Amino acid sequence: QLQLVESGGGLVQPGGSLRLSCAASGFTLDYYVIGWFRQAPGKEREGVSCISRRGGITIYSDSVKGRFTISRDNAKNTVYLQMNSLKPEDTAAYYCAAALSSRTSLRGADFGSWGQGTQVTVSS
Repeated sequence: QLQLVESGGGLVQPGGSLRLSCAASGFTLDYYVIGWFRQAPGKEREGVSCISRRGGITIYSDSVKGRFTISRDNAKNTVYLQMNSLKPEDTAAYYCAAALSSRTSLRGADFGSWGQGTQVTVSS
């Protein structure tokens, strides 16, 4: 059974960093585009970043561009989201999702498999 598990969330001060991990089991990540999404209470889900199957193409939302970096290690079946210069407005539950596709996307509707999420809280 295809499963995605996020980890690495937590409480961090503004300006700090966190690295989220998305580990896949039950399938090989090589064939999947992986995206990171977030949702804050009372707000719509937002596509944050996405990486192509081999990692050659990465895309970011304007709100995180220049601060977040997505990467993948297909040998470890894991995708990462390095988050630097965190701001209070980055506070949200973060989810990774997989799409059996060759096209990167920040649209949640394009992804069929989702993890349970990990909470990121940026506060002093």
